[in-house]
Amino acid sequence: MSVADFIPEITAFTCNYCGYMAADTAGALHHEYPANVKLIRLPCTGKTDVQYLLDAFEQGADGVYIVACSLGNCHHVRGNERGRARVARARELLQKVGIEPERLDMFFVSGGMGATFAEIARAMTERVKALGPNPLRKTTDDGPRTT
Repeated sequence: MSVADFIPEITAFTCNYCGYMAADTAGALHHEYPANVKLIRLPCTGKTDVQYLLDAFEQGADGVYIVACSLGNCHHVRGNERGRARVARARELLQKVGIEPERLDMFFVSGGMGATFAEIARAMTERVKALGPNPLRKTTDDGPRTT
């Protein structure tokens, strides 16, 4: 598989309110975003555990991001702030094990920001595509294979 043919696998954790609603709004308004982005819906990004983020990479995701409510507007008061702190910790751990911390990010949107959600998905896809496959992925003669 050449670099030009590489399509990154991306996992996006979304809060039940703003993040998931923004994804739904993107669909309703026909704002296309790459099909390689797989959504995982959480009750709140404050429930994002560092282990979830690291597990996504271990299971073969090339990139991971979290979509939360706008800062100061979390439906669970400060859940998105707790999520942001966990993302920062996970980025430190990724760097320590030799994985680019740029593969992990967090974004803050409101439910009506479908176009922004789609742009985030496209931007993360391009960012991760430039970084190449997750170094934890095992490869075969047929190309990348997840663990």
